[in-house]
Amino acid sequence: MKLQASASKPDDAQAHWSEEELKALEAAHPEGISTQQVVELFAARGARLSEATFRKYVQLGLLPRSVRVGRKGKHRGSQGLYPASVVRQIDRIRRLMAQGYTIGEIQEDFLFVGGEIEGIGRQLMQLIERIEQAVAPRGEAAANTDEVVVRAISETRDLAEELLGRLRAIDGRLAMRARMARAAV
Repeated sequence: MKLQASASKPDDAQAHWSEEELKALEAAHPEGISTQQVVELFAARGARLSEATFRKYVQLGLLPRSVRVGRKGKHRGSQGLYPASVVRQIDRIRRLMAQGYTIGEIQEDFLFVGGEIEGIGRQLMQLIERIEQAVAPRGEAAANTDEVVVRAISETRDLAEELLGRLRAIDGRLAMRARMARAAV
């Protein structure tokens, strides 16, 4: 499948994000980010990214689906939020396309599980936070906080971060393998 998305080519090198910028962006939006915010972020860098292109990437499985989050206030409905890591994934797609890959080749040759890894990471951290809240000392129960449970939660958080790091490394190695196979052709 040779599908080329014209709006996905970066306009210039300034459109790419550094690792520090991506980490800062992800830290600034732990609750998630809307499609419009992502489009505006790319526009601010002089890079064209339409909502239609964004949605196409989601449909093709290159980006994770949004999570519906209720808005505060009466009759405000809900909003679809994506993990802030979608900016990283879009940047990766754009870089691959700049190297001459088509969307079809990216789908076939690169295991795009970054979104799923990030989704699992968010769910794990939310679960751990809920458990921490459940055992948080309250009033007279503070004296009875189980240190073994607190230590186990901390160790679980460390293990979750290690697991996510390993999954990201596997994804990166598979992507490198695909690049090397392409270069050998």
